[in-house]
Amino acid sequence: MREASASRRVLGLALCALAFAFAARATAQPQAPRGLWVLAEGSQRVLENPERVATLLADARALGVTDLFVQVHRGGRAWFDSRWADSAPFTAARRNNRGRDPLAALIASARAEGLRVHAWFNVLNLASNAQAPILVALGRGAVHVDQHGRSLLDYPEYEVPPPDRTYYRLGTPGIWLDPAAPGVAERLAATVGELVAKYPGLAGVHLDYIRYADALPFVPGSRFGVGLSFGYGEASRARFHAETGLTAPFRESLANADAWDGWRRGQLDALVARIAAASRAARPGVVLSAAVIPDPERALTVDMQDWRGWLDAGSLDFAVPMHYVRDPKRFDYGVEALAALVPKRRVWIGLGSWLFASNPAGASLQVARVAHEPGVGSALFSWDALRESPPLLEALVSAERAARTPAP
Repeated sequence: MREASASRRVLGLALCALAFAFAARATAQPQAPRGLWVLAEGSQRVLENPERVATLLADARALGVTDLFVQVHRGGRAWFDSRWADSAPFTAARRNNRGRDPLAALIASARAEGLRVHAWFNVLNLASNAQAPILVALGRGAVHVDQHGRSLLDYPEYEVPPPDRTYYRLGTPGIWLDPAAPGVAERLAATVGELVAKYPGLAGVHLDYIRYADALPFVPGSRFGVGLSFGYGEASRARFHAETGLTAPFRESLANADAWDGWRRGQLDALVARIAAASRAARPGVVLSAAVIPDPERALTVDMQDWRGWLDAGSLDFAVPMHYVRDPKRFDYGVEALAALVPKRRVWIGLGSWLFASNPAGASLQVARVAHEPGVGSALFSWDALRESPPLLEALVSAERAARTPAP
């Protein structure tokens, strides 16, 4: 009896999803864009396995995808020929592709199918790669330091050290670069500019981890003197003093905390603007986007990420807030808030489809809910996760097929 009831609930969710989809298409405008994230080191590794490109493109068509976010830079390692990053992954992938550049080949195949490819570039997070070329070149000073003077390089396994570990965890463990440290912004912008110049077929560059490191639980700004925040390296504090005449808060001091937070936000603003300038100098018209924290207040006060400001300034062409939640009410509230930014700002809502491997109808419902908002794009995370869960992939494909079918 319970199994039959569960089946009816799943069927009900699926029918709701299709109803939303029909409504969206009936009132429609031109199809809103839909992105699909493709991991460099996920289960599919499409750049290292060129025989999987055809499957990727077929899935993308079936899912109604218009744009592919293909990961090409992660942990300081590059799946393209780079003088600035560790290009060992590119060399191995090209060998698997009989000497042909796998990224160039994927771009060409996608364009032939009418799909746009954006190079997905992890910016400030180096995972656990302490030998990344940028660190070898710039040294320890390039890495985030917390307000107690501890470098992330000295965190055990790149996680919060005891006794603080009892109370805090890093939002994303790993080595994080400090955008204010000497040389960091220059090298990152040069790497992105190099990428754009070498691949004229790219539609755009998609930035990820373009924020300060954060710790759980989140603390809204440094003025409270609790929690953990980052960016307190000696060189960064010296720059703050030189540029503002103020002393940065550090250890027990909370002096000038609000000014310090604003200055750190400014470092990310400058980095994004610098990357945009380098990309557009390499090829005018290239599209810049970023995966961002969906709550603008948290983004501003915790992660120093003023992505709405980046859109207004023109540094970004569109943003993809990562609205990864299961709860229907939280999801709906978030969609309403993000949709209110359109059309003034370009927003594609990032969907955590992988969260619904055991409830595929829930993923279909979220896709359809976003499609109900005219002009709002979406993005599915990720192709690898969908391939790992055939029922999830089939549910999303079926919903898309039904949404394309004219209502009687």
